[in-house]
Amino acid sequence: MQLLLTLLSLLIFACSAPSQSSNEQGPNSQNFNQLTLAAIHTIPSGGGYSGSDATKNKLPLACRLGPEGLHFTPQSARPSFCSGATYLVFLQALQNKQSLSKTITPALIVAPDQQDGTGIFGRWNANGPGCAKLVADLACGQNFTSWENAQPGDFLKIWWNEHIGGRERGHHVVYLSHDATNVRFWSSNQPNGYGEKTIPRTQCKRVLFTRITQPEKISAITRLPKSDPWLTRMLTDDFTWAEVSKKCQVRN
Repeated sequence: MQLLLTLLSLLIFACSAPSQSSNEQGPNSQNFNQLTLAAIHTIPSGGGYSGSDATKNKLPLACRLGPEGLHFTPQSARPSFCSGATYLVFLQALQNKQSLSKTITPALIVAPDQQDGTGIFGRWNANGPGCAKLVADLACGQNFTSWENAQPGDFLKIWWNEHIGGRERGHHVVYLSHDATNVRFWSSNQPNGYGEKTIPRTQCKRVLFTRITQPEKISAITRLPKSDPWLTRMLTDDFTWAEVSKKCQVRN
């Protein structure tokens, strides 16, 4: 009888214990999200926003390779742009996580006139789901669309219109919070540059969250092809959400 009662108690406990869903953070992802949030506080606010090629070519000045690893001077990349801002945060979180080695660090450096889809920054900076595609290819995280599964420190792509690819208008940010009507995020935003911003959720025609859960898998970047033709075509061609979902392994 005592054995039966013990088994019954264990069964009740197992049924009542909360389970971790696929979009919840485990210890590694939670830590990386925290490092991402910490990184945004190291970047001075303001500086203005610009999406020009000249602005993009200032980004290499903001992150250079030194004897001790990456050296960050984000104030050197002013004015700034959204995916450049989130890339700096991504790199700083990786370095603080000690997920960078001398083998992979040079591949992360932004080159002048780096083309969309080429190299690591070229993937991150591409139209459409650049960041999400990179994370899917490296199997280092997850991509999803549910507002309710979002957690502070996730990366977030926002589409301002219904197009994906050449005709899209979008924004790449670090998600901070949301409520029933608004979403708050950090990025380089129009018109002020680096900083937080809150907008109505109705402005977001489509969203794609990216959470890095296994940053140690970033080391696989050295095995990626030099370029991703699919992301390169995002600059000119139109794509469907079904194709994006498949390529980036998007969950709800």
